[in-house]
Amino acid sequence: MLVAARARADEVGVVPVGTGAGATLRFLAACTEARAVVEVGTGTGVSGLWLLRGMRADGVLTSVDTEAEHQRLAKQTFAEAGITSNRFRLIPGAALDVLPRLTDGHYDLVFCDGDKREYADYLAAALRLLRPGGLVIFDNALWHDRVADPAQRDEETVAIRELGRTVRDHDDLLPLLLPVGDGLLVAKKVWSPEE
Repeated sequence: MLVAARARADEVGVVPVGTGAGATLRFLAACTEARAVVEVGTGTGVSGLWLLRGMRADGVLTSVDTEAEHQRLAKQTFAEAGITSNRFRLIPGAALDVLPRLTDGHYDLVFCDGDKREYADYLAAALRLLRPGGLVIFDNALWHDRVADPAQRDEETVAIRELGRTVRDHDDLLPLLLPVGDGLLVAKKVWSPEE
């Protein structure tokens, strides 16, 4: 299934997560016993399949993508893997239009692999969507080794670099940068005394 999904990704110009990052997503979904997960950037279903494999058997993946064709291919990936349609919902549209319509505090995990320039906005949305103890995960946190190089000043690199600082300094987040694939920035939403 993953081989076919990766082949479809090549055909439509999508770069899916690698095996190491995928296995990490599955592990983190399993550790949180995730029942409700949001994914920004459906692609052809590679990361979604990894997440679904780690989630509880009754878990539902909500995946958002601007490309309807990508979501059609992801649906094919899930079907080939034997994932029933009640385990996922694919929402076409821009993440910043869709995320505000999702339920506050309902999600166990939010995985972001969309427009890097919007990562700060995805973080703000994730903080609202996540339950206490939930995880937000950003792909491409190393961005082809550009983030650590201060000479790299392109818009995407700067956005990812600033996201790292924001997550590091945020009082409600416990962060970890994993050097898996192109880097996964993981942050746990900590419990506040009121919760």
